[in-house]
Amino acid sequence: MGRLKVSLVRGLIGQTKRQRDSVRGLGLKRRHDSVVVQDTPSARGLIGKVSHLVTVEKIED
Repeated sequence: MGRLKVSLVRGLIGQTKRQRDSVRGLGLKRRHDSVVVQDTPSARGLIGKVSHLVTVEKIED
């Protein structure tokens, strides 16, 4: 499996608790924070729930 770099580009103020929990589940804490996660179906699901808040880049191995 590959890896994805996920960056939080919008703030969480005004978002639902479910969206805030999804961002926290990805390991993001604040705006402009970035993490590298494994490209798994569960990670893709979390990213899909908050796609309007994050940017995603594929990391080539």
